[in-house]
Amino acid sequence: MTPREVLALCREREIRAVDLRFMDFPGTQKHFTVPVGQLTEASFEDGFGFDGSSLRGWQAINESDLLVVPQAETAFVDPFGDSTLVLTGNIADPVTREDYAKDPRNVARKAERYMLSTGLADRALFGAEVEFFVFDSAAFRSGPRAASYELTSGEAGPGELALDDTAHRIPAGGGYFAMPPADSLQKFRNDAMLLLEECGVPVLAHHHETAGGGQCEIDLAASPLVATADAVLRSKYIIKNLAARYGKSATFMPKPVYGDNGSGTHLHLSLWRNDEPLFAGSGYGGLSETAMFAIGGILKHAPALFAFCCPTTNSYKRLVPGFEAPVNLTYSHRNRSAAIRIPANDVDPASKRFEFRAPDSSANPYLATAATLMAALDGIRSQTEPGPPLDKDLYDLEPAELVDVPKVPGSLEEALAALRADHDFLLRGDVFTEDVIDTWIWYKTEHEADAVRGRPHPHEFGLYYDV
Repeated sequence: MTPREVLALCREREIRAVDLRFMDFPGTQKHFTVPVGQLTEASFEDGFGFDGSSLRGWQAINESDLLVVPQAETAFVDPFGDSTLVLTGNIADPVTREDYAKDPRNVARKAERYMLSTGLADRALFGAEVEFFVFDSAAFRSGPRAASYELTSGEAGPGELALDDTAHRIPAGGGYFAMPPADSLQKFRNDAMLLLEECGVPVLAHHHETAGGGQCEIDLAASPLVATADAVLRSKYIIKNLAARYGKSATFMPKPVYGDNGSGTHLHLSLWRNDEPLFAGSGYGGLSETAMFAIGGILKHAPALFAFCCPTTNSYKRLVPGFEAPVNLTYSHRNRSAAIRIPANDVDPASKRFEFRAPDSSANPYLATAATLMAALDGIRSQTEPGPPLDKDLYDLEPAELVDVPKVPGSLEEALAALRADHDFLLRGDVFTEDVIDTWIWYKTEHEADAVRGRPHPHEFGLYYDV
């Protein structure tokens, strides 16, 4: 849409309020709302001012002013608002009018521009498998002398709290493609799919995921990088608000349930040039040499990528053996226990891609996709070989067979240390800056890793109270 078409849509739909949205640095969507009369064609150039010092990791108080510049192509009518139009914006400096370097959406935009400048590709398509949990209730607290959480689901397995006595239960690890009535969220996911399509997010499919109590997946169609990140954010908004309308609670926390599968956001990547797919070929898994180099780049830089793709302390409770999340940095044709999987069910050259299975649902979609693309481009530029594939079930291999297979980072601290040691590939084209890297590492260390490490865990009381 153009600005003029957005204004026409406002008149046609009798819009009365315009919700301006953007993403803060750690990865939470923010917004403020103006009357529709404040939106003019000039607004799409001039933007709207706000206080950048009140947002995590952004401006100091003495230089707090920032602009959010709405982007016409992101417009949609809010299905939960009252005659409200939603516009996503880019963040800009009000003095220089330059893109703000710590705006995640601007980082993603720069990644696309850098890709064009290399001549290696002119389009990067990302498809996202969005996984999440829907609980009937969720309560938690964390204080100096008390910490607890409780999650309830009508789909609870044996030994878990159940909300009814219908006996339709999904055991841990038994939820994949479950049928109603055990799958109690079919209508919810249908409603979410229809709302997403209505709001401009193309959906491929939805289903119950593997975990027992309330895990869902909605697969989004492949789109260019920034559009995919926009779609993931829009999906989270719609899913969370629809759950609230149902009287339930949706979470994208990677591992909310102990002893069951966690939630990922698997990314499917393909590169194109002059409308020709660059990943189709006659090599392993039907891929081209270019695709293999891209895989090599992602595997080479994977420990650093985890700082953006698995950016929470909870992420590393998902990355454990036995729950389908990748724990070894390798690739394979069809094998879902590898960090990178080459789908076997698409023979059309236009569908040739690979799936990076490490990212989880807590990732900032702009930063995760941008970093993944930068690693892939570095692999192509440097002709990085990915090594031999590993086609066996990695969870069933003997320890001696895994000695030479690189492992994923074991904690957020390890991933941040890897990013500190290996981030030159992210600085090319000024996509990520040193300040962005430094601020990310500082914020994640001080406000998350150190904050969690310094608090007693509830399970520790059972282990050590009587020591």
